[in-house]
Amino acid sequence: MSGGLRRGVAKLGWKMSKWEHKSIVVPEPGKPGILIGAPHTSNWDFILMLGIAWDLGVKVRFLGKDSLFKFPLGILMRALGGIPVDRKRPYGLVEDLIKQAEGDDAFLLVITPEGTRGAGKYWKSGFYRIAQQTGLPVTLGYVDKTTMTTGLGMTFEVTGDVHKDMDIVREFYKDKAGYKPELRTEPRLREEDREPRPEGA
Repeated sequence: MSGGLRRGVAKLGWKMSKWEHKSIVVPEPGKPGILIGAPHTSNWDFILMLGIAWDLGVKVRFLGKDSLFKFPLGILMRALGGIPVDRKRPYGLVEDLIKQAEGDDAFLLVITPEGTRGAGKYWKSGFYRIAQQTGLPVTLGYVDKTTMTTGLGMTFEVTGDVHKDMDIVREFYKDKAGYKPELRTEPRLREEDREPRPEGA
C-alpha cells in the first residue's frame, strides 16, 4: 500500500472513529528513532498507533514473536511493518535493526515497554538501553481513554541519568490512562531501584 493511500485510509478512519488523533510532534522524515507506545493495555493500542503513523506519513517497524508471522497472517504482519523475533535466538537483532533504521529507508522502531497488556510493577528497559547505546531520540506516543485522544506527545534524548530521564517519562504519562486504565503500569525501570538517585537530583 502506498504512503498516500495509507494516509487516506487513516484520515477516513479518524473521521469515523470516536477517538481523536492529537499529535503534538511529528518525527522528522528520514530520521530514525524509537517510538514508545504506552500505556499498553489492549490490542486496540496497535490499531491506534498504526492510525497515527499512517496519518502522519511516518514509517514504523515493530517486533513480534515469530509464531505470528506464519502463513497467512505473516503476510499482513510484514506488510504492516512487523519484524519476526525468535525469542530463543535474539542475538544480534538490535544491531541489525539499528543498521536498518539508519539506512536509506529510515523508520521509527515502535516499542511497548510495559511488555504485557496486564498491570505490572516495572517497564522493560530495552528501549532505554537502545536509546543510550545509539543516541536515537525517543518519541512518546500515548493512548488515553479518559479523553478519547491518542497521538505523539514529545521527543527527547536520554542522558544516561535513568532517574532524571524516567522522571520526564512519568511526567508525560501521569495523566494518560490507556485503553483499559485498570491495566496501566506506572513508568518505572528496575534500574531505578538498583541505582541510587544522585544527590541533589
